[in-house]
Amino acid sequence: QVQLVESGGGLVQPGGSLRLSCAASGFTFSTYAMSWYRQAPGKERELVAVINRAGGSPRYADSVKGRFTISRDNAKKTVYLQMNSLKPEDTAVYYCNAQFLGLEFWGQGTQVTVSS
Repeated sequence: QVQLVESGGGLVQPGGSLRLSCAASGFTFSTYAMSWYRQAPGKERELVAVINRAGGSPRYADSVKGRFTISRDNAKKTVYLQMNSLKPEDTAVYYCNAQFLGLEFWGQGTQVTVSS
């Protein structure tokens, strides 16, 4: 069955870094665009970053540009989100998303908390 399993979340101080990973299985990973979304308490889920199936054309939310980097390894069926210079407002549950021709899959999410 289709699975997207996120890992790498946790508690980090402001200014710190985390690297999220999302391991995919059960579908042809290399044909899907991959994205990271996040949802903070009381807020709607928002797109953080997206990367095309070949690993190019990354796009970012304005709030994370210059601090976050999305990448993928199609051989490992994994997408990553490197998060640097973290701020308290980055605190949220981060979700991995796969999309292809109307098909869409979600992971279960991983909590990121930025606090001193």
